[in-house]
Amino acid sequence: MKIIDLSHIIKEEMPVFPGTDKPILEEANTIEKDGFKETLIKMYSHTGTHIDAPAHMLTGGLHLDEMSIDSFIGLATIIDVSSLETIEIKDLEPFIELIENVDFVIFKTGYEKYWGLNEYFGKFPTLSKESAKWLVDYNLKGIGMDAISIDPMDSVDFPVHFELFKHNMISIENLTNLDKIENEIFTLSVLPLRTNKADGSPVRAIAQILE
Repeated sequence: MKIIDLSHIIKEEMPVFPGTDKPILEEANTIEKDGFKETLIKMYSHTGTHIDAPAHMLTGGLHLDEMSIDSFIGLATIIDVSSLETIEIKDLEPFIELIENVDFVIFKTGYEKYWGLNEYFGKFPTLSKESAKWLVDYNLKGIGMDAISIDPMDSVDFPVHFELFKHNMISIENLTNLDKIENEIFTLSVLPLRTNKADGSPVRAIAQILE
């Protein structure tokens, strides 16, 4: 089995959503002083490669710790949308057979190449509200992207987030290394930290591919 890491490294100088503080990784104990090394980590729950729970925006929505563990593991497929501005239903229809047989749909926008640059916060491809509604009918566990958000940067009502959350789906943001996956279908794991009332969590996203 081949394992591909789809996660960005969490470090103090990393891209975060505008208005969010960057993570702090503080050396709390050292081997020289204390006989052991330990780091104090302070960061927002939506830092780096992460997942959003319905409770992130939906009043009364499920928190990650209220969802079953199999909500975060399943079969996935990648759809290349890097040539698009908005992902419409007509762009998804050619992939119906794949979508019907997976738990997660991952959109490759190509924006992971801008990680660490101002362009990362630009106009990356996103789903239209209509295509988001179309997708949720396929009983998916979630959708993901190699971009900072599943909604446009200038969105104020976050229609794609809300459409997913109304159906108890998760969103996965800031994925990377999608180009390394050649298989049409693979196993995706995006396991969150098991924190109380989790509205989101950084994840170690991995793809498992049978060889």
